[in-house]
Amino acid sequence: MTGFLRRIIGDKGAWRRMEARAKALPRDYQIVYGEIKQYMWKFSAGGGMDIVAMLNDLLGLFETGAADGKRALEVTGEDVAAFCDELLRNARTWSGDWRQSLNRDVMRKLRSGGMQP
Repeated sequence: MTGFLRRIIGDKGAWRRMEARAKALPRDYQIVYGEIKQYMWKFSAGGGMDIVAMLNDLLGLFETGAADGKRALEVTGEDVAAFCDELLRNARTWSGDWRQSLNRDVMRKLRSGGMQP
């Protein structure tokens, strides 16, 4: 139980530090980061730790871009949704879970009905 509580408290602290990093970014980066964060949470599955890790990496990318004098959309491109979709490609998402569930259910029912998949 103590390990669980430490993980929760540690995760909260890490989240607060990430949010502070985001607030330190130039305004255009803050806007883009906020919108990306909202978009990505819609697809999060499980505990969302995949998304937290991606957002942490994204902050690093944004911090580097800002330090190099780039605007936010120079980093993401103008199709921010496509940028997000690319980030989500390796994350555990609800749609990915649903896809796996559908495929698993079809195969199980075909096998139990004596049919070859």
